[in-house]
Amino acid sequence: MTKSPRERMVFSAAQLIRVQGVSGTGMREVVEHAEAPRGSLQHYFPGGKEQLVDEALAWAGAYAARRVRRYAASLEEPSPGKLYAAMVGQWRDEFTKLGYAGGCPLVATTADTAAASERLRAAVSAAFEAWQEPVAEELRRMGVPPERSLSLALLMISSLEGAIVLARAHHDLAPLDAVAGELAPLLDAAVA
Repeated sequence: MTKSPRERMVFSAAQLIRVQGVSGTGMREVVEHAEAPRGSLQHYFPGGKEQLVDEALAWAGAYAARRVRRYAASLEEPSPGKLYAAMVGQWRDEFTKLGYAGGCPLVATTADTAAASERLRAAVSAAFEAWQEPVAEELRRMGVPPERSLSLALLMISSLEGAIVLARAHHDLAPLDAVAGELAPLLDAAVA
């Protein structure tokens, strides 16, 4: 499926932010990365860089939500611990194959600009919520009581994001392995 220049720019912005943060990602660089026409930025993003970043964050939240659903659907014997292992496994695979340059665009944006831009802080918050709800939904399907599903989803995402940051800082997969190993029994024990 061929993506429009607009879709390519949103995707490219998310990919560049993962590595360089918001302040390190230039608009011209996004256009180049997306192989989009030069004048397309003003055409598609009249709100400038904030609008583009806002949409890239929404894309990232939706992408994470889709992955959670795919992981859950692929599990032969679904359990919260196995779902979490799949979420962690995606990052293990990426760091093993591509190195530690790229992280989560949501964390990069939070660290880089959330204090300076209310719009981007709100966009990051919405993207995290777009990711958290499908995790909670899958946990409920696996038998986790509804009153615990959102808090456990928050725990899963928070520990994963922290492990990603530590893995990148140390150039080591050990933080990912630690959170997956320690949280799996706790998550599985939450099943009613």
